[in-house]
Amino acid sequence: MTEHPAPPPPLFDRVFINDPYPAYAWLREHSPVHRTRLPNGVEAYLVTRHEDVKAVLADPRLSKNAATSFPGWQPGRTGIPGEHRSGIAAHLLNLDPPDHTRLRRLVSKAFTPRRIAEFEPQIRRIADELLDACERTARDGDGTVDLIRGYACPLPVAVILEMLGVPPEDQAIFHDWAFGVVDRGSGRGGVGRSVKRIRGYLRETIHKKRLNPGEDLLTALVRASDDGEHLSEDEAASMAFILLFAGFETTINLIGNGTLALLTHPEQRARLLADPALLDNAVEELLRYDGPVEFATWRFTTEPIDVGGVRIPAGEPVLAVLAAADRDPARFADPDVLDLGRAATGHLALGHGIHFCIGAPLARLEGRIGFERLLARHPGTALAVPAESLRRHSGLIMRGLYELPVRLAPEGP
Repeated sequence: MTEHPAPPPPLFDRVFINDPYPAYAWLREHSPVHRTRLPNGVEAYLVTRHEDVKAVLADPRLSKNAATSFPGWQPGRTGIPGEHRSGIAAHLLNLDPPDHTRLRRLVSKAFTPRRIAEFEPQIRRIADELLDACERTARDGDGTVDLIRGYACPLPVAVILEMLGVPPEDQAIFHDWAFGVVDRGSGRGGVGRSVKRIRGYLRETIHKKRLNPGEDLLTALVRASDDGEHLSEDEAASMAFILLFAGFETTINLIGNGTLALLTHPEQRARLLADPALLDNAVEELLRYDGPVEFATWRFTTEPIDVGGVRIPAGEPVLAVLAAADRDPARFADPDVLDLGRAATGHLALGHGIHFCIGAPLARLEGRIGFERLLARHPGTALAVPAESLRRHSGLIMRGLYELPVRLAPEGP
């Protein structure tokens, strides 16, 4: 191992949370597989180089099931809000083959790329309705609007609710619960309460869908079968919850982080405005540059493994740091530079291997439409506060903003 020229930079303090990339650069160079104590008290190995992260994400010797691979594991440390309080732990992110294989195959039958692509007109309509509301908020107030609360958060929530088949009369309260899950404005204990309410609602609705099926995603989950095998109601509720959770928080952070990157890199925003054909590529670069998921969810070694020249014993927690991997200069030239024309394929922002994000096509579509509509209607949008004053969430898994105050402007920058 390379001798450290200086102590490692502080990890998990406020400076790190707002901008972890200098610390990740140090770790990649000097301690690419780094054992540290996390804020939740767990000792874990952080893997930071692109090649190593990709290998870890695909290594079957690393288990996702803490119940069997890490007996001392305490509930509530997975990064999935409130799951230990509400019985939704039996989902794709916590399972290994063969259970993972069976459930993912069944869920994939319901959550198909074709079903997602057919939803593009609704996503566009929802985005425009939310921008209409943002304009009214700005006009009736001080001229500013919080793009997280007004646009980035309600867009994916509204989309997934329509896809799941939640009736219009229930959607307003569901939005409140969703804000609670991502801990925006909820009081102490609000995350757990919101998750319990969502879980209870999903179980009740799935039971109704068995009796009175519709044409929505919940009905598709109920109907999904493989050689006569169906999801149980508990499994369907857990799968619906993880699709809901992954289907909105990832997109919230993609739109929030991506919009901030565009606002703080005016030359790249101007480039995109001049050439809208760059939009699909821009989404990939924004995912790479400051992605929505900082750490892949927990893995545990089931036997001793070698990663980056470091021997990790059996029974150890391992966190693959996606944000560090996607700024690795060994994989991407000038990785700290935002370049919307870059060939960003190969980034790991949405994972790799059998646990690659099942909602990736939906997140990409929502991100593309979200950026497209905002730029088309308000190309001159500007930050209403200094960028350095913005705060990030301090959770281990997701990387996102509490708020993004802006001034909307219909003219170009």
